[in-house]
Amino acid sequence: MPKGGDLHMHLNGAVYAETLIKDAGEDGLCIDTQSLTLVEPQADRSCTSVQIPAVGIPSNQVLYSKLIDAFSIRSFVPYAGFSSHDQFFATFARFARIHASHSGEWLAEVANRAARQNESYLEIMIVPDSSHAAALAAKLDWPSDASITPDFAAMRGRLLADGLRDEMSAINNEMAAFESSRDTIDHCAEMSAAPGCTIRMRYLFTLLREHAPQVVFAQALLGFETVSAELAGANARYVGVNLVMPEDGFISMRDYHLQMAMFDYLHSVYPQVHISLHAGELAPGLVPPEGLRFHIREAVELGHAERIGHGVDVMYEADPNALLAQMARKHVMVEINLTSNDAILGVNGNHDPLAEYLAAGVPLALSTDDEGVSRIDLTHEYVRAVTDIGLNYADLKRSARTSLEHSFLPGRSLWASPDYFTVSVPECAAQPLGSAKSTPDCAAYLAANPRASAQWDLESRYRSFEAQFQ
Repeated sequence: MPKGGDLHMHLNGAVYAETLIKDAGEDGLCIDTQSLTLVEPQADRSCTSVQIPAVGIPSNQVLYSKLIDAFSIRSFVPYAGFSSHDQFFATFARFARIHASHSGEWLAEVANRAARQNESYLEIMIVPDSSHAAALAAKLDWPSDASITPDFAAMRGRLLADGLRDEMSAINNEMAAFESSRDTIDHCAEMSAAPGCTIRMRYLFTLLREHAPQVVFAQALLGFETVSAELAGANARYVGVNLVMPEDGFISMRDYHLQMAMFDYLHSVYPQVHISLHAGELAPGLVPPEGLRFHIREAVELGHAERIGHGVDVMYEADPNALLAQMARKHVMVEINLTSNDAILGVNGNHDPLAEYLAAGVPLALSTDDEGVSRIDLTHEYVRAVTDIGLNYADLKRSARTSLEHSFLPGRSLWASPDYFTVSVPECAAQPLGSAKSTPDCAAYLAANPRASAQWDLESRYRSFEAQFQ
């Protein structure tokens, strides 16, 4: 079944453990056999007596299996003091030492997996190196009194004057290198090109919310600056920004309103930069009840989020029905991650708010979150939506269409009205949707609008898929 796009995917969490173990061996890393964590070797590149070279792990099936479990939620059973939530987030630190130079290989892996499932677009969250921005943030005269709202404009001026933009070229060059590596791995310029070469990919500049406020602001400014410059060009790679790390973390909870205020300010300076935010990735008991009452609303109203990731605690928000109505009216989409919502929050089946979003007319699309850590793919999430939630074929098709409607691909939509997948724009109304040959007006429209082009391609895939059953 054609599935459109996956809009909520973290690159490092999307790679399967088997790939990570291989890469660790190539990097010459060691395995701490007690914590099952990758660590740097000693100065002479050897491992200590309590460590094992990662390169030899595949020949040790017992340890190999343990590492796969440690790098994912496979086989995990919660125990006293350590929940599925803890296991999910602990995995990332265990393989964090693998060098980012493998990112091209990781892009190839996720793209080929997507192609095999008849996906057509990936919007991937990537955390660029922002160490320079963090160093500049340390020089800011940030208010020590949390009750004082910082002068964001003054802070921005200081960071830019101190050379924050200097980091942008390295970030862009690194992303270009990753894509070039992926193209080489998949032979994308040759007749033997891998299926993944057909996948459109764009990236979200991803920020880390569990840092001091001045560091988060500096990261965010770097992200908005980078994406703004990219969008001004012809072939933007980075198309939006996002915030990651556990939403229930101490700093995440303490500074949530302040971080949304940062986004409010930055949106006023860079209104063209798209925003998708993790919000409502919470459940009763994980945080105090008061912590469940405002995150999604503030992400929408103050953070200017065009999309919400997870959105699980929506029915615990203050006046949830009014919030749902507002999201439907403003066409704020929700990225639904059924498996990770279950693993991280213990929310599944009838407890998942997907049905409430549907009933309120809020646009939503299924996504994977961290398919490597969760040991799933997007097809798994489609099946789960049917078996656990009761969605039907029409619902799944709407999810696929919604994913492209709310993608951050540039240009206008194929559809005449937002989220109304019946009437196309006038330029393309003279022929069946997705037909092999389009009119000159439609062809010109599709050529000028990459988002509409991706949507036309999805309709073409549906024509072929559904023809099998007629």
